Amino acid sequence: MKFVHRAYQPEETIAAIATPPGEGGVAVIRISGKRALDVASQVFSGQIASIPSHTARLGKIVDSSGEVVDEVLALVMRAPRSYTGEDTVEIHCHGGALITQRVLETVLKAGARAGGPGEFTFRAFQNGKLDLAQAEAVQQLIGAKNALAAGAAKEQLSGKLSKKIASFQNRLTDIAAILEAWVDFPEEDLAFESMESILAKLGDILQAMEELEATFHEGKRISQGITLCLAGPPNVGKSSLMNALLGKDRAIVTPVAGTTRDLIEEDLLLGGLHFRLIDTAGIRATEEIVEQEGIRRSKEAMDRSDLILLVLDGASPLCPEGKRLAEEAPRGKTLLIWNKIDLPQLAHHLPFPHTTSVSATQGTGLAELKATLNQMLWEKGPPTKEEIVITSARHRQALSAACEGMRTLIAGLKTGVSPEFVSSDMRHVLMELGTIIGTDITEDILSAIFSKFCIGK
Repeated sequence: MKFVHRAYQPEETIAAIATPPGEGGVAVIRISGKRALDVASQVFSGQIASIPSHTARLGKIVDSSGEVVDEVLALVMRAPRSYTGEDTVEIHCHGGALITQRVLETVLKAGARAGGPGEFTFRAFQNGKLDLAQAEAVQQLIGAKNALAAGAAKEQLSGKLSKKIASFQNRLTDIAAILEAWVDFPEEDLAFESMESILAKLGDILQAMEELEATFHEGKRISQGITLCLAGPPNVGKSSLMNALLGKDRAIVTPVAGTTRDLIEEDLLLGGLHFRLIDTAGIRATEEIVEQEGIRRSKEAMDRSDLILLVLDGASPLCPEGKRLAEEAPRGKTLLIWNKIDLPQLAHHLPFPHTTSVSATQGTGLAELKATLNQMLWEKGPPTKEEIVITSARHRQALSAACEGMRTLIAGLKTGVSPEFVSSDMRHVLMELGTIIGTDITEDILSAIFSKFCIGK
């Protein structure tokens, strides 16, 4: 999570609208900080100080001139039992854009500062209510585009990923304490674990870290969605198939070759996943400039897409463009679709691992198409609620760096590298893991050393 606002100042009290912009039944203005109760008492007609924590009172917002701005509910949450860990007051007012802004302006004039992007969650992180991975999960949950993405974000917010990373840290910190002692007390007669035992433990931890890193392939699909490209020669039924999948007439369908000349994109939910469905121009040799540009964009879309739906006409002989596309399409991410099965079929044989047949105009075979797509996406089935899945590229990058550091560390121990270098490798691994949840690794290592080996004695 990248914060662009000012550094955390505990003495500052912030306020902001916590609900989406626009009109609605209710809007929420959140006030948080040491002076939250004082600021709220200046604008609320009731006695804020007498309201018990986590209870609400009906009253009015009154500006500095004594004018009633709105009738509201004031909800008081005293520290540390609040989202930010600070005294917090939420003002629930009517949800019109104008009235909401007026309530906020009244609060700001009473002494609060306008909160920046993500600043309430940042304060929750600073005050130990959330670690960094959980703080990032808040935004992932808000922006989730499908049930699987929301579920993954909720699991991360619950702390499952953080506990997994912390378990790696704790196990490695125990080993780090031994490595640090080797450096600081090479001549002391201290009882250490055997090298074989340490290497075995490091190997087990590395394997678990690599398995967690590998879940990013699925996690990325869950959180960011999947780009699905419809490709094929002209007049094979790509646009008809797009309309059939969407359940509406999104793309123009005519018998004229080259009807689709630009990319047409739509969002689609299939099997609980978010897809970005792209209909492309029919690929063929042409001298028409506009169509040439459409074909160029089609090929770019195929290259960058996660999956390709290669549509061919099963009722007609394979044209040269279709043959060329079939030869060039990457087998691993291509589903070959024979369209027009409502017509008499010709015998076609193309070596694709994933093939299905449909009639886009009749809607026949769509269930089988979706089932084949699901099979291509999840070789072992979609992740269960019990599985921890990496959905953040930042987390994956940190895990990748930590795994590489672990491999260097293990190799160093096996080849007899100086303990100083091995200890440095361990610190690097712990630092990379710490960037995921925001822990102070150096202090953790020092604490482990003092407690386990009585160095201060």
